[in-house]
Amino acid sequence: VDCAFTIAFDPVFDPLLEAVQDATNTGIKEAGIDVRLSDIGESIQEVMESYEVTIEGKTHQVRPIANLNGHLIAPYHIHAPKTVPIVKGRSDAVKMEEGEMYAIETFGSTGKGWVNEDMETSHYMKYFDAGFHPLRSRKSKQLLTHINKNFGTLAFCRRWLEDQGQKGYLLALKELCDNDIVMKLPPLCEKPGSYTAQFEHTILLRPTCKEVISRGNDY
Repeated sequence: VDCAFTIAFDPVFDPLLEAVQDATNTGIKEAGIDVRLSDIGESIQEVMESYEVTIEGKTHQVRPIANLNGHLIAPYHIHAPKTVPIVKGRSDAVKMEEGEMYAIETFGSTGKGWVNEDMETSHYMKYFDAGFHPLRSRKSKQLLTHINKNFGTLAFCRRWLEDQGQKGYLLALKELCDNDIVMKLPPLCEKPGSYTAQFEHTILLRPTCKEVISRGNDY
């Protein structure tokens, strides 16, 4: 299950959060068997861009972050190949199919609506299709065994490795990344001074219904 939400402690940001949550709920509503992924993206964009937020006297249209998207979820593969766009005009011919599970995930911004990788990486994830690579150091082999046992192909952060007693692992982690066994997940940054929000739910397309399996009493 993949799920996320944004909390702000200043009500000035409430319209931004409302825009993105409404967009995510719209994506859930539009999703279904045989629905084109591009149609979902168009609906999400239309809803999100209907909102404005005023911060420090300046009014911003809420923009979807075009190079982020929702995604198919497969067994042990959290980011499977099919993507659910949050803007118009992508994946025109690709449709949802019965039995599939999707993360309907939207991101809104007061900036350009585009993010770039920046700053120091703290999060990582093992490649789903990582093949065998001979590793030179014993520490790299030990670290890979630890990752396989504790995280599999799910994302993890360096702090978790340290909490689990891993020490002196940075060179080993670098070797795993250099050999395309583990991928880096660097921070994704919008234009400086802009504000962003994210909301996400996981849905399962059953033969006769659409189930939001991450929905609970608290969210």
